[in-house]
Amino acid sequence: MLKNYETVFIMTPVLSDEQMKEAVAKFQKLLKDKGAEIVHEDHWGLRKLAYAIQKKTSGFYHLIEFKAEGPLINDLEIAFKRDERILRFLTVALDKHAVAYNEKKRVNKAAAAAEAKAEA
Repeated sequence: MLKNYETVFIMTPVLSDEQMKEAVAKFQKLLKDKGAEIVHEDHWGLRKLAYAIQKKTSGFYHLIEFKAEGPLINDLEIAFKRDERILRFLTVALDKHAVAYNEKKRVNKAAAAAEAKAEA
């Protein structure tokens, strides 16, 4: 049975735009190859870290929401640990309330964007 998960990872800020996209594509491919269904993605961009990690004070944040089998998470986290471009990562299982909240947030964001476009 597929469960809902959300993973956020922070990439080192020294990456070029191309290298960053390549790193994201690697993890998207890993998820798809293992049978996961990507529900939503959000690139948060370069953000300041709360504390220095490997002497870095900022990093590129990326979120992927997906549906997958439980054993896939172990493979994903091993891949994160092996990749030197990843500073930190966190994967959480989403309950039905979190899934509903994320969907509502996306609908509201889309509605706000459509409203702004209509006013322009």
